[in-house]
Amino acid sequence: MDNNLFSLEGKTILVTGASSGIGKSIAIACSNFGAKVLLLGRNVDRLQLSMSLLKGVGHSFYSIDLNDGEAVINFCKDLPKLDGVVHSAGIVESQLFSFLKEDSFRNILDINLIAPVMLSKHLIKQKKVNKGSSIVFISSISGPAVTYIGNSSYSASKSAICGIAKTMALELAPKKIRVNTILPAMIETELIGSIDSSSEDIELDKKNYPLGGYGRPEDVASTVIFLLSPASRWMTGTDIKLDGGLTLR
Repeated sequence: MDNNLFSLEGKTILVTGASSGIGKSIAIACSNFGAKVLLLGRNVDRLQLSMSLLKGVGHSFYSIDLNDGEAVINFCKDLPKLDGVVHSAGIVESQLFSFLKEDSFRNILDINLIAPVMLSKHLIKQKKVNKGSSIVFISSISGPAVTYIGNSSYSASKSAICGIAKTMALELAPKKIRVNTILPAMIETELIGSIDSSSEDIELDKKNYPLGGYGRPEDVASTVIFLLSPASRWMTGTDIKLDGGLTLR
């Protein structure tokens, strides 16, 4: 077996949501495996902090609103050719279905679904994704595998990502461009602070995971590296469940 099977040397990888949490960890991991990383987010200060943690040289960051269609098109025009794209930008918002507000529902779909899909479309249309590249969407177990009270909007957006990723995988296969999704359960990031649960409830919830507690951003990043690397050359249209055994119960 080739010892360099997981190497990203010589590859250019675009990571969205790279200013914090999972996206930041993915960007760092990509640089550790030799990639030149293009970081995308909205908070310039946080992007600069992420940049400072990358290994190697040649990295860059961009601050744009992915829901601004014209800005996205112009952004894609100026990009170099890519060998991988990781969509990790997203938001979480709880709202009971009976009280679902259309504007908040549309906002979650815009950010979690439409923005990454349209960015991918423009990258493909402008021929910015090299043959043999890999596109990775960070979905969730919420929607495709399970769901929770108050999670209808989020679950809908993450389920839709898995559906469209499979169609993309089929259509892009002739170009040897692979498309896969990762379905994490709860990951220890700053987003946990936005959950409407007490610290006692969160600690109790962690006991539902057979492998113990929530996952770490690095767990997601390691799976991303596999999907970006030659090690997964024969894998496309696949949802990888990353849940510490939660859904076994």
